[in-house]
Amino acid sequence: MSEAKQERGSVDFQINEKISLGFRLIRVLVRVLLKLWFRPSIEQSTAIPEEGPVIIAPIHRSNLDFAFSMLLTDRKLYFIAKDSLFRGSILTRLFLMMGAFPVRRGSADREALVRCEEVLRAGHVLVLFPEGTRREGDAVENLLEGAAFLAVRTGSPIIPLGIGGTEAAMPKGSKFIYRVPVSVVQGAMITPPEPVEGKRQPRSAVHDLNDRVTQGLAQAFAQAQAASASR
Repeated sequence: MSEAKQERGSVDFQINEKISLGFRLIRVLVRVLLKLWFRPSIEQSTAIPEEGPVIIAPIHRSNLDFAFSMLLTDRKLYFIAKDSLFRGSILTRLFLMMGAFPVRRGSADREALVRCEEVLRAGHVLVLFPEGTRREGDAVENLLEGAAFLAVRTGSPIIPLGIGGTEAAMPKGSKFIYRVPVSVVQGAMITPPEPVEGKRQPRSAVHDLNDRVTQGLAQAFAQAQAASASR
């Protein structure tokens, strides 16, 4: 069993190969609620690999976006969440069961990347928003290079995920979830360059991979938006 343990105050985060009963129950509940409320259409260009490290890179237009990743695979997913959400024993346990781990806002990017790398090197699926934060509109540009950097370091493929309709379902600042059509489009899997034994990948490899992720995510997002608008 691959295991990593991190303690942040009262938060005890573990990476574990086993899928807990709590995670299974939460996943079932999330899937049922999403399907009943949004009736999402899902288009997958390829199946999520059944084993090995994978980075799912969704568009980020709403706080709902991470949940739609649970519709794509039965594997356990890991997420980054700001540490301010880990308040109180009940919420902390809930987020930990969901596979979320805390990152301090305003801390160095390296701190977050180390945790993400541990998840991937343990052979798990990491959901990482390449835009870094919620954005608005149609443009997909100026992506952070975290996903590309992790992919190059760990050999993990990246799967861009377009989600159309969630910006209207729960706009930034909204506390209400509106019932609108949502469409999910899984783009083609993007593989990092093969590592050369004894040599570090050049920084240009990260830049080039990030460009490919930008193109793949833009295409998947455009398709998802079109599908959502046509429903």
